[in-house]
Amino acid sequence: MAFSSGSGRGPMADINVTPLVDVMLVLLIIFIVTAPIMTYPISVDLPQRVINPPPETVEPPPPIELRIDASNQVYWNNSPVAVSELQQRMEEEVQRDPTNQPQLKIDANPDSEYEVMARVLAAAKNAQMKKIGFVQ
Repeated sequence: MAFSSGSGRGPMADINVTPLVDVMLVLLIIFIVTAPIMTYPISVDLPQRVINPPPETVEPPPPIELRIDASNQVYWNNSPVAVSELQQRMEEEVQRDPTNQPQLKIDANPDSEYEVMARVLAAAKNAQMKKIGFVQ
């Protein structure tokens, strides 16, 4: 007889739970290890709700078109500019009217280096530019 014990009591009907317990313990360890990784906060400056917004009578300034070509040359409104001068120019634009900043439109060639884009974004952040957009 299959699954019979030596004493002749009939077939053994017990389920072996050892593999199930092993799998559950492994999953528990995985969740314990990965749970703290997901709890690091990321600071994001979200806009705050304004109950009575002021009327918009001020005309926004024209946007700044910043282009990065395949040779990593940066153009400020179609005129070449060095990456080291970007932060100074951005600060000048912000200081004209900090509450009515121009929008920075960044158009990067897919073949340009990431380092140039990172420097442009760092310069914009250091100049405290708030309106940054990407052109496709």
